[in-house]
Amino acid sequence: MPYTAADTRYGEMPYRRCGRSGLDLPAISLGLWQNFGGTDVFETGRAILRRAFDRGVTHFDLANNYGPPAGSAEENFGRWMDLDFRPYRDELLISSKAGWDMWSGPYGNFGSRKYLVASLDQSLKRMGLDYVDIFYHHRPDPRTPIEETMGALDQIVRSGKALYVGVSSYSPELTRQAHAILKDLGTPMLIHQPSYSMLNRWTEDGLLDTLSELGVGCIAFSPLAQGLLSNKYLGGVPEGSRASKGKSFSADLVSEDNLGRIRALDAIAKRRGQSLAQMAIAWVLRNDRVTSALIGARTVEQLDSSLDALKTPGFTSEELAEIDGFASEGGIDLWRSQSSIKPKD
Repeated sequence: MPYTAADTRYGEMPYRRCGRSGLDLPAISLGLWQNFGGTDVFETGRAILRRAFDRGVTHFDLANNYGPPAGSAEENFGRWMDLDFRPYRDELLISSKAGWDMWSGPYGNFGSRKYLVASLDQSLKRMGLDYVDIFYHHRPDPRTPIEETMGALDQIVRSGKALYVGVSSYSPELTRQAHAILKDLGTPMLIHQPSYSMLNRWTEDGLLDTLSELGVGCIAFSPLAQGLLSNKYLGGVPEGSRASKGKSFSADLVSEDNLGRIRALDAIAKRRGQSLAQMAIAWVLRNDRVTSALIGARTVEQLDSSLDALKTPGFTSEELAEIDGFASEGGIDLWRSQSSIKPKD
């Protein structure tokens, strides 16, 4: 059936101002890292995007290498735009990124001007777009001068191919340096995309303070720690789960220590009348320095459950204190080597 967006789509989703910009993001955004590629069911992804927009999710986040295979999530998204969302383009925030390996040879990775400009051109072609709303450098590049990388982001905005730019997994120190360069060029840094969850709290060691001081927004990815903060792993590693496949999330991370943490956190969530996943999303959003929580979804039902995290009550000081007793580093930060990179002397 032809898609018509729900008239009630702006009735329940709260929107948060992104740093010191003129842009609002939905409190929960949808990422297409997993479950939307060429090996996934096309109509399932389409139904998830429809439901998300019907519930006020205006921000869809992609990257050049999302799939698998790499590029296929953007190709599918271009088809979903043509089928359903082209009439709503001006109601949508669409982002993409480049920084991880995408194509063979020396020019398809990291942070050179050649790679970033070429990658965005390819992304726009795959998605059938004239521009993206946000374009990120996906990870820091210790070998390329940061002036070149930020200069490429400035060039991309001036070319009209992106409205805003941001970075992902940058350390507080590198974020500050990148922000200063972009400010001097006249293209403000809009947003930072770090990993952040109850088992991965590195952003609290200076990054959130830095972003608040600079007026840069924060969209937290992997608030469920790639699904570890859900009921999926309470009994160990189930067959067919992301951990069982041993790709982006190893079964070794489902350790006895982590299982003890998530079972204790699950008990707190149950007392609050919500699932562990809902509490994990609400916990990330408890901090007003976080603009949006970036979630994934495998089914429409899973998406609805995650969005219902916004319906639960706020945390009492006693609940936060109890959560802090179990919400500690679980060794699941797969991006720590990136966020540890510091500016060169």
